[in-house]
Amino acid sequence: MAEVIRMPKMSDTMEEGVIAEWHKKVGDKIKSGEIIAEVETDKATMDLESYYDGTLLYIGVNKGDAVPIDGIMAVVGSEGEDYKSLLEGGSTNGAANAEASAEPAKEEAKPAAAIETATPEPAKKAAPAAPVEKINAVVVRMPKMSDTMEEGTLVGWQKKVGDKVKSGDILAEVETDKATMELEAYEDGTLLYIGIKDGESVPVDGIIAVIGEEGANVEALLARENGEGGAEVENIDATDEGKAAPAAESGSNDVDKTVSVADSGDRIKASPLAKRLADEKGIDLSQVGGSGDNGRIVKRDVDEFKPAAAATAAKTEAPAQAASAPAPVAKSEQSAASAPANGDFTDSPISQMRKTIARRLSDSLFTAPHFYVTMEINMDKAMALRPQLNEVSPAKISFNDMVIKACAVALKQHPAVNSAWLGDKIRRYNYVNIGVAVAVDEGLLVPVIRDADKKTLSTISGEVKDLAGKAKDKKLQPKDWEGNTFSISNLGMFGVDEFTAIINPPDSCILAIGAIKKVAAFKEDGTVYPQNIMKVTLSADHRVVDGALGAQFLLTVKKLLEEPMSMLV
Repeated sequence: MAEVIRMPKMSDTMEEGVIAEWHKKVGDKIKSGEIIAEVETDKATMDLESYYDGTLLYIGVNKGDAVPIDGIMAVVGSEGEDYKSLLEGGSTNGAANAEASAEPAKEEAKPAAAIETATPEPAKKAAPAAPVEKINAVVVRMPKMSDTMEEGTLVGWQKKVGDKVKSGDILAEVETDKATMELEAYEDGTLLYIGIKDGESVPVDGIIAVIGEEGANVEALLARENGEGGAEVENIDATDEGKAAPAAESGSNDVDKTVSVADSGDRIKASPLAKRLADEKGIDLSQVGGSGDNGRIVKRDVDEFKPAAAATAAKTEAPAQAASAPAPVAKSEQSAASAPANGDFTDSPISQMRKTIARRLSDSLFTAPHFYVTMEINMDKAMALRPQLNEVSPAKISFNDMVIKACAVALKQHPAVNSAWLGDKIRRYNYVNIGVAVAVDEGLLVPVIRDADKKTLSTISGEVKDLAGKAKDKKLQPKDWEGNTFSISNLGMFGVDEFTAIINPPDSCILAIGAIKKVAAFKEDGTVYPQNIMKVTLSADHRVVDGALGAQFLLTVKKLLEEPMSMLV
């Protein structure tokens, strides 16, 4: 079935996005995770990923056009599929609703978008809604709060159903892969519906709540937003007095209700993340019960799916045989069930941050052809200069700050290293933004020092300390971690001599910094003298950077650190 691609909320202050570039055209085949466009927000230009597999059937905005949050941008589906009803019924985004509320008299009938609504009489079929039925409510979707975010976990609701809310009020706290952030309301009205509970996760752009006028037909709005037809809408009981859909138990609109998708006789309704997880685990979605809106399968349904339980509940082609034979159990589950416990252990749930680290670094290591260049740098002069700098600097300068500055200067001299692989092109940045890896309890964050080549060592030092503090306190905002063009990872403070780091996408390179160690060096006459050596290793994406270029860049960094005064003039 065709799916609508809407403008995601890419920053906490974003109200609309401008299409900077389309990377796909109508008729192109696309896969989930592919970059389809670049969107300019109020803070950065970011890549827009597709969350669906299929053919790009429709592009609704041109390059340079602005689109409000949740506005329709494109449609993805099967080749030749009729998608026009989605566009006609897609005017329920925030901007369209605002316009409809302001000028109700101008709203025209749209027969193709007609939806049937439920009747309070359980014995009767639902009466069809008027083709121009206006639902004075809007859905609240999970915003994309970082460039790498795929889903968010609801930490806690600050409002409950029935509360009055105003634009700017905090609805909830959401844990992303990088920070815990506040979710604001962008509409005035009453909180009519909450779709997820504390601790549950929802993919980006998934429906989490509805805000509008009291008495608004929330069920019809949810059905419309999910692209469901009138036959499905008529089974929704708006008053909790009628009979529910055949696949659900009657008398309840509880969001935790599990609906058997296999029994619905309809298409399998599942979130993009649930589909991807099911594909990875080899799970047949027709056997999975959906606990989302109207039986939609969400991530937790796939995570909690047990093949043995499904075999008991699901309809089979040979029920007699199924009754006599034991339920099939995955090989991994057989091993886990039969293996005796051996000592104490603790299973910890995976945080959003750890999930994203695992996904992004796996994608990077197994997609980008890494190569490594290691070099020794004499830090004697840097060590002698640092105390002099700290006598006059407002912020204490570290050797890490010196490396950041050296890399920034070297990137201006070797712009081909300051680049990114975009699949069909290489992007060369005209600015230098250095990402600095910061270890936190849950994993790793990479806040960004912007225009590092133009900043003094004391400014860089102050920004690094400020961003590191925010990272550990979970107070980083999207503007703090977006837009890196090169990254640095330092384990020298832990006594690590040297190591290799995995490239931080979309960068083409990352520099791993080891500890400064005193070693024996020899003069030409054989005399031994001490020397302070620091080993650094450049990890480079061979699709963008060749070996000779990587070596030349590293040699420039070496010269700058061995003659640190050259960075100050």
